[in-house]
Amino acid sequence: MTRRLRAGFPVGELCNTHSSLPNRHGVRDIATEQEKRAGGTGLKKHEDYVRRTEEFLTELQKALPFELVDVEFVKEAGTWYLRAYCDMEGGIGVDDCAEISRRLSDWLDQEDFIPENYILEVSSPGLGRQLKKDKDLLREIGKKVEGKYYRAVDGNKEFCGILKDFDASTLTLETDGAEQVLERSNLAMLRLMIDF
Repeated sequence: MTRRLRAGFPVGELCNTHSSLPNRHGVRDIATEQEKRAGGTGLKKHEDYVRRTEEFLTELQKALPFELVDVEFVKEAGTWYLRAYCDMEGGIGVDDCAEISRRLSDWLDQEDFIPENYILEVSSPGLGRQLKKDKDLLREIGKKVEGKYYRAVDGNKEFCGILKDFDASTLTLETDGAEQVLERSNLAMLRLMIDF
């Protein structure tokens, strides 16, 4: 049984974000001590939440014209968030996010596989969209990117350049006319560089 502590944000209140309405996964109630002991909240479980959500949204793309950019299950300021970042040709709007969110929320209610309290958000990836998957990198070949390393390289924790190529373990950037090969395992973040 799912009980809610409080509602999420109504449609339209957060620009291009839709958090589900009351009684729809706005926030789930706190798991009992027995549920906590039985279920745990390890990284593997969270990866499973993301995987199952991605699978559902991939199927939903057959019915609705959107691109699934990313799904994440993260904890921020003590609150868990299940976020789905979606886009479409010409940009995604609040009504599109709301429709995806309604269908996702109905499915989450039916499947009920996430015991943690969480807020469901469906939104545009925005201008700061991270490039995580091969399809993202392929689309941005020849464009300026910027990012951060986990471990400093040549004394630097940040980098920028033109994305030239990539494979399963490396990225090749052009920086100041020279090519630089970066280890993907050392990239904390990578996104398009935005010039204003």
